[in-house]
Amino acid sequence: MKLGGKKLRNGMNFAYGGSGVFNTLGDLLPNVTTQIDFFEKLINDSLYTKRDLQSSVVLVCLAGNDYAAYVLRDGSVEGLQRFIPQVINQLTLDLKRIKALGATKVAVTSLEPLGCLPRMTQMSAFQQCNTTQNLAVGYHNYLLQQAVDKLNNETRTSTFFILDLYSSFTSVLEQKGDSQAGRQSAKMYTVCSDPKSAFFWDASHPTEAGWHAVYTNLKSSLEQNLKLY
Repeated sequence: MKLGGKKLRNGMNFAYGGSGVFNTLGDLLPNVTTQIDFFEKLINDSLYTKRDLQSSVVLVCLAGNDYAAYVLRDGSVEGLQRFIPQVINQLTLDLKRIKALGATKVAVTSLEPLGCLPRMTQMSAFQQCNTTQNLAVGYHNYLLQQAVDKLNNETRTSTFFILDLYSSFTSVLEQKGDSQAGRQSAKMYTVCSDPKSAFFWDASHPTEAGWHAVYTNLKSSLEQNLKLY
């Protein structure tokens, strides 16, 4: 905020890398509920007004950190199926609270195909996605769609809408082709001639170019939901 100056009028990012709807690293990272507390304080301090909220879009993005933290706590596959509804239930409470603060448009991202991230495909020399992981992602996204539909029905509005990261990621990854990599001495890969065009910069995170490609796939649905043009 101290460095933002006039740019604060264009919005603010309350997210913390590695956080989730629940505590993921103990009390080290503010969870989504706490992040909304920060947002509410700025409204109470009149930095943002109700009118500002009515002409703005709130983006709520979960990247799967709750599930990563669950697995690190030695969570089982069976337990994960029971944990996913808990994540969606807490997210639903967070979404209701954001609307109650005055938001009129709230975009919620679906989970991308986590089983297709490099950290999950390296065991197959980056050739196959992890089906089990993507099935869990599919269950999360299914429950998320149900929750968003229910919220809109209850409020008789179209406040909430989903940005389909799963389909967008899948589309971009399929277009990237079948670049190969292996851990054996035989060369099974080609070095990218233009690193800035690479989709991932590490085992989990897309590059700026990667996110641009994802956004390009989402742009039409985003404009339709926001009626920007």
